[in-house]
Amino acid sequence: MTDDTPGLLLARLDTPTTSQSIRLAAVADPHVSTRAEGTSKLFEHTLDHFEAAIDDIASRHVDAVLSPGDLTKDGEEWNAAAVENALESLDAPFYAVPGNHDVPKVGDAHDTLAVDGFADRFGAGAYPFHEQVGDLDVLGLNSSGSGNRLTETHDGHIDHDQRNWLAAKLDGVDDPLVLVHHNLEPVTDQLRRHRDRVSEEMAIPPTMRDVDTFVDVLADGGASLVLTGHFHLPLTGMDRGVREIATPTTCSFPQSYLLLEVGPSGTEIRLVPIADQDGLGLAHDRRTRDSTTARGLTSIGAARLASMPLVDDAE
Repeated sequence: MTDDTPGLLLARLDTPTTSQSIRLAAVADPHVSTRAEGTSKLFEHTLDHFEAAIDDIASRHVDAVLSPGDLTKDGEEWNAAAVENALESLDAPFYAVPGNHDVPKVGDAHDTLAVDGFADRFGAGAYPFHEQVGDLDVLGLNSSGSGNRLTETHDGHIDHDQRNWLAAKLDGVDDPLVLVHHNLEPVTDQLRRHRDRVSEEMAIPPTMRDVDTFVDVLADGGASLVLTGHFHLPLTGMDRGVREIATPTTCSFPQSYLLLEVGPSGTEIRLVPIADQDGLGLAHDRRTRDSTTARGLTSIGAARLASMPLVDDAE
């Protein structure tokens, strides 16, 4: 990337590589809501934040936009429509996987968008999916469930059929990028460590079930990069050679998206804020006062921002 590229360097990775440079944006967990307000997610500002991210991305000449999900507050049709309207300014393809808040859950007081409808509007038509951006293979998986799977929990899981599909795909591609909502163990463990050492009353958000089996498939197939969301924080971890980059949220601190440049020498990832200093200050203040858990997550996020880049394979 050039010196005038915005944001902070988050990661410089040896892989994935492509023969020709491509540029991707990753936008996560906007939780777009047009009829709610409050909480650390700043629901009354979620659409504005998402639109600001999309408008900025539209100016960056990206080849595709990826999203690890939670596009909506809770899968409401009116919020999905607002997301669709915001995406109209994009020239590039948009490929999303569903987050735990995008799929049907027991107790929903509204008709929740079905997963196949979500795939038609925001994904590649079905899950799992395989799309090519330039010569980069993007593999998208649904960890969040459907109308008959994971409906009573916000935990994630990559089921047997998707694992088999992934293993077959990895056997035929080199240097793919895997897109999924929920996180792998080394990233999740960073939250547990903060709880144990800093904030004992902090709760851990829902996690990925049977995650080792999923990582076995990734590692055996040579998948080097997994892009996730869910925790709303810029985080990274490594498990058996599989690098996870967790995408920060646009809805609350540190309101931002990721810009990835993939080329012959590897992948560079930058964090791009989409709020001004006042907006970041408001989000930080609101999140630290929302709950013990929100305060703990904000502390982790602030520490990571102060530690950029989080990984640099060039060193």
